[in-house]
Amino acid sequence: MSALIETNHLIKEYVMGEHHVFALNDVSIAIDEGEFVAIMGASGSGKSTFMNLLGCLDVPTAGDYFLAGEKVSDLDNDALAAIRNRRIGFVFQQFNLLPRTSALENVELPLLYSNVPAPERKERARHRLQQVGLGERMAHTPAELSGGQQQRVAIARGLVNNPSLILADEPTGALDSRTSIEIMALLQKLSHDGMTIVIVTHEREIAEFASRIITFRDGRVISDEPHEPENANTILAAMPLPGTNP
Repeated sequence: MSALIETNHLIKEYVMGEHHVFALNDVSIAIDEGEFVAIMGASGSGKSTFMNLLGCLDVPTAGDYFLAGEKVSDLDNDALAAIRNRRIGFVFQQFNLLPRTSALENVELPLLYSNVPAPERKERARHRLQQVGLGERMAHTPAELSGGQQQRVAIARGLVNNPSLILADEPTGALDSRTSIEIMALLQKLSHDGMTIVIVTHEREIAEFASRIITFRDGRVISDEPHEPENANTILAAMPLPGTNP
């Protein structure tokens, strides 16, 4: 299996007057196609900085980043934007959906920016919404959807451009426990289907659903271990349904 992500001696340094702060300090990581990886660490550990670099939202001070074999660490802003649009799907804690726009139209947005013709946009958006279990809710606005359904819309939007990589930043942070596990079950299914997924989380319970856990501290990787993931569907089956007694 080939590496989709490869970082070599990444450094991200901020200069604040006379002080030099290393948000990342010599980080070298390879992530293979199809892996499901959780990035953990306390606030200020470097995990969010690392996610921003992986998502081509920022560039390192030093070191190299290769995505699908292409060196992207020294590209300009326009080239980075093209990489983000073509190869990376993003999922955020707060969903970031347009409030007065239907689920279908929210999912179509990345394709609109890519100048995909309207009939193809709608067909691809419908397919992704069906894939995340929202085939019957396409016309609903975010206000008419639960938090878990809104996150499913956000995941469908992240998938609609057929990316190589899904980056999820605290994807369950705004959800209750059962809904969080439902979202992790969906991400596990996408992983089993071959999607490469990297999530940032501060919750060990969420990281347990990944097949690899990387932990940051003070800008460095302090552990990087394969992991036997919890099965989200098994846990869901054992949980009481909402409104019932345990």
